[in-house]
Amino acid sequence: MKKPVLVVMAAGMGSRYGGLKQLDPVGSHGQLIIDYSIYDARRAGFETVVFVIKPEIEADFKAGIGDRLSKVMDVKYAYQLKEDLPEGYAVPADRVKPWGTAQAALAARSIVDGPFAVINADDYYGPEGFQEIYDYLLTHQDGEVYEYAMVSYLIKNTISEYGHVARGVCVENTEGYLADITERTQIEKDGDDARYTEDGGETWTHLPGDTPVSLNLWGFTASFMAEAWNRFPAFLDGALKTNPLKGEYFLPSVVSQLIGEGRARVKVLKSRDKWYGVTYKEDKPVVVSAIAEKTAAGLYPDNLWEGK
Repeated sequence: MKKPVLVVMAAGMGSRYGGLKQLDPVGSHGQLIIDYSIYDARRAGFETVVFVIKPEIEADFKAGIGDRLSKVMDVKYAYQLKEDLPEGYAVPADRVKPWGTAQAALAARSIVDGPFAVINADDYYGPEGFQEIYDYLLTHQDGEVYEYAMVSYLIKNTISEYGHVARGVCVENTEGYLADITERTQIEKDGDDARYTEDGGETWTHLPGDTPVSLNLWGFTASFMAEAWNRFPAFLDGALKTNPLKGEYFLPSVVSQLIGEGRARVKVLKSRDKWYGVTYKEDKPVVVSAIAEKTAAGLYPDNLWEGK
């Protein structure tokens, strides 16, 4: 069985943050959030990482992180292009953004031919999730259905203090598999819990703090690439009519379709680690402080790659 590969979605512009947040240091020696994710992934067993980026950030990305990590990992690159569409489809004239997380994963389809995990570049996941997903991918293969996995986090551990976040809200069945996942794009803190709105804040729905959510830490077999590509046209048929400039093809939507059709099951793995991220500029001091505390406690060396 092939060793699992890590796919890192790093093509986002960080519009709410105000810059290319993937390259903003949070560690004492200039380490980025992705340095800590790669460190955790590497000690879990991952040896190859595929960065999905936009061509226009390639030079900065390689200088800021890729060249450094190539000394400790097998680093490959894939490019998320809004023009990367199935035959017969074209990008709307005023469309600026690519097509979301499912398209980001698909950008690596010519490189990935075995099991793979997917993460965001700008989220701190903690070591537990990487070990869980690596061990699962190493020991499970497709059978009568596709055998996928995701790492769930408690929503109370994944909220920014400074604005709304997007999360996949999960429902788990009695056997520990994902029954449903719904992408909520406007979730905010509500005391010790959370709440979300679908109408710009006119009404809100409460979410208990222990609600499991996805942070896009997924584990797939190679079958996912073919399924996501084959379902892309149906998504585009709808998006081009209803939301041609901003419609996004989300990873969870592909997963939900496959679950609903009985073609896949997704094991819900658990992490109690706290998420950290720089969704907003105000988040950065919190992340810097948390990394410093984890380093002082011995979870990470002060200089991650010294001597590697």
